[in-house]
Amino acid sequence: MSRTQYPKQLLPLIGQDSMLVETARRLTGPNFSAPLVIGNEAHRFIVAEQLRAAGIAPTAIVLEPFGRNTAPAAAVAALFAAREAPETLLLLAASDHAVTNPQSLRDVIVKAAPTAAKGHLVTIGIAPTRPETGYGYIRQGKPIADGINAIDRFVEKPDVQTAEGYLADGNYVWNAGIFLFRADTMIAEMRAFRPDILEACERALDSAKSDLDFLRLGPDAFKDCPSESIDYAVMEKSTKGAVIPADPGWSDVGAWDALWDIGTKDSDQNVIVGDVLAEGVHDSYLRSDGPVTAVVGVDNLVVIATSDAVLVAPRDQAQHVKKIVDRLKAAKRREADTHRVTYRPWGTSTLLVEGERYRVNQLVIKPGHRLSHHYHQHHSEHWTVVHGTATVSLNNEEKMIFENGSCDVPVGAAHRLGNSGKMPLHVIEVQVGGYLGEDDIVRLEDDYGRA
Repeated sequence: MSRTQYPKQLLPLIGQDSMLVETARRLTGPNFSAPLVIGNEAHRFIVAEQLRAAGIAPTAIVLEPFGRNTAPAAAVAALFAAREAPETLLLLAASDHAVTNPQSLRDVIVKAAPTAAKGHLVTIGIAPTRPETGYGYIRQGKPIADGINAIDRFVEKPDVQTAEGYLADGNYVWNAGIFLFRADTMIAEMRAFRPDILEACERALDSAKSDLDFLRLGPDAFKDCPSESIDYAVMEKSTKGAVIPADPGWSDVGAWDALWDIGTKDSDQNVIVGDVLAEGVHDSYLRSDGPVTAVVGVDNLVVIATSDAVLVAPRDQAQHVKKIVDRLKAAKRREADTHRVTYRPWGTSTLLVEGERYRVNQLVIKPGHRLSHHYHQHHSEHWTVVHGTATVSLNNEEKMIFENGSCDVPVGAAHRLGNSGKMPLHVIEVQVGGYLGEDDIVRLEDDYGRA
């Protein structure tokens, strides 16, 4: 389900909303300001649209031209916040984690705030419930406040025997990667331990440009920024680290079996999502986002069906799906990067069928939106309106196309398709030509600033 252009942060894996929206919602309330979102520019329109649809107005959406891990993200956030108020408290949280008891997490954050305000870098440590080998651990040191201890040391992912020892010891917690700190404290620690990261982020922020609803970091400066996690860059070196244990039902959702762990189970201990028929099945995670899926007489499986891919695996082997993804990427398969449904700033494009020299898509254009003014060098297009009224520009001549009407767009013809109505516009698009790649497009003008 997670693809390069549509990663798991943007998927509704836990409920009806995406994990990004779930994260933003759980970190709202009287003690929180609007979220500052930092992400890759390739996902900018999807992120903005999901937050808008959820009624969440972010402080800003900062776009990274290149992925550089959590230390640069923390540096950019601290520098951004420090421009207004250096003592601002920042909570650094990944947008692809699950929390089944968000109020518990909020309570822990509020409890940790006074310690962070005094200059400590506080991390939320998850009380371990099993000898987990997939998480890093933190050993708690001496108490520094009620329920808050100094960090004695960070520990890498252990083997099973070591993890069992940590669990028995009772002084270790899982490292959830959730950090609370003052902006000026993080800047000072970055300057002490990783000035190269901080300086690159300062230059990237100084050269940032506003673009619609986004703030684009300067690419020339940011490309020189080392890629490093906040754990390695600062937390493992700082003497200001602190940890507060919590049990908010946290999971990093690293593999499908994690969703079975936290999901609502039926009487056969199955978690079932979507159009699934199960007969004689036990202890399994079954999900269909596309066709009706029948599963019969098996136990302890993960079965995932989408419109263009199916996964079947033992629950305890689900993490090895990464090897399949690597094979898809090596083979340059479309499924590694995109779904059949791709999200655009103007709406969606759904691949219905494709063959040699042709492709059929369903376009859904939001009211008041339009595609870029562009032309193709290698393929023609034929549009048929199936719902709504289209506004079409073809070689600078404009016309309206009503339901059941159609229009041919020859190779090389400058064209544009828009929806000036109040309802979504549905169009069937047939592309024909020797090359149908997404890069066969020359944009002449675009409402969304795309090159």
